[in-house]
Amino acid sequence: MTTKSTLSAWRLAPAFLICIHLAGGAPALAADAPSGQSPPNVTVSDLDRVFQRSAIQIATPDARLHRFNSWIADDDQRRARGLMYIKQLRPDDSMLFIYPQPQPVAMWMKNTYVSLDMLFVAPDGKVIKVVQNTEPLSLKTIESGGIVLGVVELPAGTAARLKIAPGAQVIHAALTASRP
Repeated sequence: MTTKSTLSAWRLAPAFLICIHLAGGAPALAADAPSGQSPPNVTVSDLDRVFQRSAIQIATPDARLHRFNSWIADDDQRRARGLMYIKQLRPDDSMLFIYPQPQPVAMWMKNTYVSLDMLFVAPDGKVIKVVQNTEPLSLKTIESGGIVLGVVELPAGTAARLKIAPGAQVIHAALTASRP
């Protein structure tokens, strides 16, 4: 998943990722595989080299607390990269997109091979919108429907299985006012 509003940053991302690769980080990835070539096979280990990991918790209205091991997309390059080219996620994997200021956000599924659930999170940590079972590889715009500071992406089906709905609370230090 990529943040559509940061696509212009993707023009710089290959150079950024090449620099990481030369420094011993993740393999360089292009925004699109060249014509006639298959897309890169990106693994969880590749993501671990590009993104920091942090625990997030989601408190649901039924008084349950769910913990996820989240990759943090906290700059333009990481938000533009998102979960592109990943073909499998574990049940407790997630990605937390953090924006520098609260704003409306639009996402899409370009080059994203797994279906996701998206939680759009207000600055106070409250989920304001849940989009379930997104369509892999779709260019359809998925809008936040309000002002958000973050977006959590989970493997498809997680929101329904754990009863994550608007009003749930996402708990992470980047969401300064978040509380259970």
